[in-house]
Amino acid sequence: MRWLVTGAGGMLGRDVVARLRAVGTADADGGAVVGLTRADLDITDAAAVAKAMADHAPDVVVNCAAYTAVDDAEEHEDAAHAINGEGPRVLAQACAERGGRLLHVSTDYVFAGDGTRPYAEDDPTGPLTAYGRTKLAGEQAVLAALPESGTVVRTAWLYGEHGANFVRTMIRLEGERDTLEVVDDQRGQPTWTADVAEALVALGARPDAHGVFHATSAGEATWCDLAREVFRLLGADPERVRPTTTDKFPRPAPRPAYSVLGHDRWAELGMRPIRPWRDALREAFAVMT
Repeated sequence: MRWLVTGAGGMLGRDVVARLRAVGTADADGGAVVGLTRADLDITDAAAVAKAMADHAPDVVVNCAAYTAVDDAEEHEDAAHAINGEGPRVLAQACAERGGRLLHVSTDYVFAGDGTRPYAEDDPTGPLTAYGRTKLAGEQAVLAALPESGTVVRTAWLYGEHGANFVRTMIRLEGERDTLEVVDDQRGQPTWTADVAEALVALGARPDAHGVFHATSAGEATWCDLAREVFRLLGADPERVRPTTTDKFPRPAPRPAYSVLGHDRWAELGMRPIRPWRDALREAFAVMT
């Protein structure tokens, strides 16, 4: 198979390209895997997308391109929608015309975030932010254009080797501050981008893996739990991280209080979901510290 990864310069996109090449999907020149950064391809440009599809003839497209500035999207929803809603529609239409598959990365923000049990893949959506609305528009566009070959993969609370993220910030702050306050009333699933990349490659290899999947780590935690685990892995006292509440850090876009995602679709296909978050974080430290 030939793979095309959009948004290949981002934290997740870089790991997807690396995973594809590590498992031998690429040939010696990397020709079976093409990674296109934002500078290489504007996914909202239908002509540019059509040319990329013609030039590279991918069997599978993995869309990691996204507008991820959650707070900025509140004031610039049109710009966010162009990338998160219109871009996936353009990619899906191009895949439909050529007969290729599309794996589209989405987010927990498509839900209201007020649940009390893990959100199932088919639970009703209800985004409360501009970012969530634009990401939901992208999901709907992909599934409408590719009902039998479109795959939406929701993930959340990502951290990774490349780029800024919460785990890397906590690693830095441990060396700079005696104590710090971290929110303890938002609950989700810290998820390593390397694990999401592996999940995306596994789904791309399964033609029957269409529809909605959740690619987050097993288990759940608060941001405070995660920060304390980072400190513990650094050999520091976790009690230096002190719990606080969301209202102490007001933001333009409301954060979901509960964004734990369920993983039932993996079992339906006889596939394993992502491992527990603490196991992944421990392994991630080898490349992040």
